[in-house]
This record gives sequence, structure tokens and C-alpha cells, in this order.
Amino acid sequence: MALVNTHFLNLQNNYLFADIAKKVNAFKVMHPKADVISLGIGDVTQPLCPAVIEAMHQATEEMATAEGFHGYGPEQGYEFLRKAILENDFLPRGIHLDINEIFINDGAKSDTGNIQEVLHWDNFIGVTDPIYPVYIDSNVMIGRCGTFEDGRWTNVVYMPCTAENGFTPSIPKDRHMDVIYLCYPNNPTGTVISKQELRKWVNYALKNDALIFYDAAYQAYIRDPEIPRSIYEIRGARKCAVEFHSYSKTAGFTGLRCGFTVVPKEVTVATFEGERIPLHQLWSRRQCTKFNGASYISQRAAAAIYTPEGKQQIQQTIDYYMQNAARMLSVLRSLGYECYGGENAPYIWMRTPDGTSSWQFFEQMLYGANVVCTPGVGFGPSGEGYVRFTAFGSHEKTEEALERIKKWSK
Repeated sequence: MALVNTHFLNLQNNYLFADIAKKVNAFKVMHPKADVISLGIGDVTQPLCPAVIEAMHQATEEMATAEGFHGYGPEQGYEFLRKAILENDFLPRGIHLDINEIFINDGAKSDTGNIQEVLHWDNFIGVTDPIYPVYIDSNVMIGRCGTFEDGRWTNVVYMPCTAENGFTPSIPKDRHMDVIYLCYPNNPTGTVISKQELRKWVNYALKNDALIFYDAAYQAYIRDPEIPRSIYEIRGARKCAVEFHSYSKTAGFTGLRCGFTVVPKEVTVATFEGERIPLHQLWSRRQCTKFNGASYISQRAAAAIYTPEGKQQIQQTIDYYMQNAARMLSVLRSLGYECYGGENAPYIWMRTPDGTSSWQFFEQMLYGANVVCTPGVGFGPSGEGYVRFTAFGSHEKTEEALERIKKWSK
């Protein structure tokens, strides 16, 4: 008989956003006339910019001819996109990469979930808490996290990020970590990390032979020029860090799917015998076996955001969402709520009032204001007592939701 991978049975209930959808759908069944506005799940709402649309049309026309047709592309991605990434995302910041260190993907979620496959199952992972659920869930699937007790996994090192410590994780002194997950600007808290603090993590990884998985999916939202947009701005990071990027929030590609991962050739991992193996070599082999590459059309679309017109147009969309964030911060704080983030990221992290639990506040706001937020505890134990709001709605829907929250809060 076929036996199940029992590690999958250890996953806790449903994926967070599936639980939210289930509760919202139940509410809609009971209240069919209610107009629910979601400020919870982080999908974008604004259309793809004109430069992207034009590039997709051109690529489609190419595909309609024998001369321009593209079948299987290189698993690592087309050179035209990887070159554009080098010249626009890294060289202006003084970061020099080999073009072959860039792997085009179908979004950061896939690669952040899949890259742990190339590591031995008994590595100890460390995570900032709260954290994007995919990081832990993908490690649970391979049996790396131990058992789930009192809201925590026994083989996971949790590094709390709360208002009390300024959302700055401290490096544990009593637990060794082999793999460290960092996400900045942070999802869900919307907070950022300074170069000084990020340098501490790079130094730790170099000293302790650890590996950093750095999710930079929201770097395009950074306003403060002093905040690093890439971990490779830190000296030595090329020896210990893999970086993930996405066009989902940068350019509205949530339905188009494209992004990239940087795996420097200097990063190595060890065998039990002490042999050092380049992670780049392993990841390339894995991708060639299990990934056929992002589509030609989506890669042409991604390349278009690096044109002068594309840069201007996607910046306008990013500014649009950040206007929502500024408005949300202003209104929520005026109502007496304690809020964080929203200045260099499209997320608002709000403390629930009077010790209300995350899920309880979620339901109170859903039933009282017909507005959806995301319960913070779904991102980890330190998320309890917080909820997340996203700035990805339209101006009109965001304003209407804030008006409802005003009336409900009073």
C-alpha cells in the first residue's frame, strides 16, 4: 500500500489564509447582503502597468510566429531578464553578482518553500517571530521542526519581534542555529532592519557557519535611503546568504507569477565528512529537475518594469499603495490604536485593545464593521495580541473601510 508522508499530518489545521477565507465565507452565508471589505490578505488590486501590458502583447505576438515562438526556456531564466536585474537591482547599489547566480522563479513563495529541500532534515532553523507561515510549514513537511507544543515547534528557535524590543530580533545566546530566516521589510509587521542590525546577523552566520535565507520581497517599498534593500549590501553576505525577490507586490504580478532568487557561488554547505558543497550547484540541479522555468511571456513582462517607462509606472503604483498605508496609520492612531509599520512597507501591524486575542478581534471587526484583517497569532506565538492590515486595496475601498472602523470603534 502507499504510505503517507506523516510529516504532512503534523501541519497545524489549514493554511492561515484558508482559515480566514472559511470564516469570511461563513459570515457571508449568514449575512448575504453584507459588503465585506478585506484589508487582510495581501493581494494587490491595481492593474498591471502599461509597459508590462505592452511587453506581454509583443511577446504574445512573437509566440504566434514560427520565428518568434519560444518553447521550453532555460530553467535558470532568460538572459535578458537576468541582465536587467543585475543592471537595475544590484549594480546601482554597488553589488556585483555573476549573472548565473540569479535564478528566475514563479514567485518568492515557491522558492522560499522549496529551497529547504537541499538541506539535511536535522538542521536547526531560527525564525523571527512573527513570521510568514510558509517558512515554517515547508520545514514541517520534511520533518525538520520537531513536535508542536504550546503553540511552538520544539526544534525551531523563535526570536520574538514585539513592540517591547522595537521589533528587532536578538541573536539567541543559548541555542545554535544552522539556518536563519529573515524577511525585511517584514511581513507581517511592516517593520525594517538597519544596516547595523543586519550586519550582526551576517557576522553571526559567518562565525557560526550558518546559512541565511533573506526574503526581500518588499524592498521596493522602502522609503528611507539608509535602510538596506539587499543583504548583499553587507560585507561577507555573499558567503552566507541566499536572497529571494518577487514581482508580485513590486509590479502587481500576483496573477502573472515571476520573481527571482540569488544564490551566490561562494555559499557552501557541508557533508557529515566535512566536504564543502556549493549551494549554487545543488539549487541549479534541483531546479533543472523540478522546475521548467517561468513563462517567456511573464519574463518579458518582468523585463519591462526595468525600462524607464516601467520604472516610473510601477513607482506610481507603489506610491498609490503607500498613500493607503499613510492614511490607515493616521486614522487608526487617531482612534487610539497602537500601530507599527506602514512607512517602509505596505503592512500595518496593530496591537489589539484591552488584551483581546487576535482571532477574537478579527471576528469582532468582521461582524461589527464588515472589514477583514489578519489575526497576528497566525504568524507565530509573538503575533498574539496583534492584527495585520494591508494597504493593497483601492483608495475608495480603503477609505470606506476606515469610515466603518471609525463608526464601529466609537
